[in-house]
Amino acid sequence: MTGVSAKYLRRRRGAKIRRRHAALGAFRIAARLSGRHTYAQIISPDGNVLAAAGTPQKVLRESLDGKYSNIAAAAAVGRELAGRASKLDLGRLAFDRGGRKYHGRIRALAEAMREGGLKF
Repeated sequence: MTGVSAKYLRRRRGAKIRRRHAALGAFRIAARLSGRHTYAQIISPDGNVLAAAGTPQKVLRESLDGKYSNIAAAAAVGRELAGRASKLDLGRLAFDRGGRKYHGRIRALAEAMREGGLKF
């Protein structure tokens, strides 16, 4: 498609992934990246947020030494979210990358969550 922005295509891919997850009836792990921070949430099939973690939270801010948008910060968010999710009774999980490639911060986040015991 010519004349279409990369942002539009990423949002379109993300919407397609979310439709697939909704059809499965799975709990969704939604990842969001900004230029400064990394966020992740576990969202139930009916849209309620069950657990969340992000670099602006005090627990993570103190341990990250002022660098919130790198791979180490994404891994810390993944470990924190996995710890919070271990207290919940979750069924099927699906990882919503938001249309982004499985690379860099997204990959670090996913691997840290898997190391923390989440299966998706």
